[in-house]
Amino acid sequence: MGIRITPSILSADFTRLGEEVDRIASADGVHVDVMDNHFVPNLTLGLPVVEALRARTDQLLDIHLMIEDADRWAPAYAEAGAESVTFHVEAARAPVRLARELRSLGARASMALKPATPVEPYADLLGELDMVLIMTVEPGFGGQKFLDLCLPKIRRTRELLAPLGKDVWVQVDGGISESTIERCVEAGADTFVAGSAVFGADDPDAMVRHLRTLAEAATPA
Repeated sequence: MGIRITPSILSADFTRLGEEVDRIASADGVHVDVMDNHFVPNLTLGLPVVEALRARTDQLLDIHLMIEDADRWAPAYAEAGAESVTFHVEAARAPVRLARELRSLGARASMALKPATPVEPYADLLGELDMVLIMTVEPGFGGQKFLDLCLPKIRRTRELLAPLGKDVWVQVDGGISESTIERCVEAGADTFVAGSAVFGADDPDAMVRHLRTLAEAATPA
């Protein structure tokens, strides 16, 4: 199981995003949180900023759409060159169709689940995905405390994926830090969104490397 660290620029300095991305050169991607103040109670950035980031960096862009009407807007982020696009299953009317459309546009298709949303009802569509994102805080704001109650859902997700025989990533987002990343690895996660832990550090790139080292050490042999 490979380990991936994708820092969230939600915790970066929005006045100099290009420079902030340069500060995480060791990361496996840049996690971009798109919020519309409807699906979640916060408003961040949108497609024009993602297009600007695409022109600025060759890093993998990992888009997390916390928006209503994901079916309409998600494909535009794939068309803008994002390598991974995550939609919330709570906001998608036709998740299988949307996942297939994202893949047809060349992006990895990912489905996100809020903390209270169980994974079991969606077991049959996991084969349509490239990644499952388990939210370990309520979506909408960075810097929240990690919810331990989500660890069993990470385990159940990994168990449901095992029979598929596919390399579907399990990503966790929310409260990921030095004190929580190992527990997530042990539960079955392999891809980690860290915001304040990375951009709040004196050396963000050193923190990316440190988190990866901790995660790799916790990875089952």
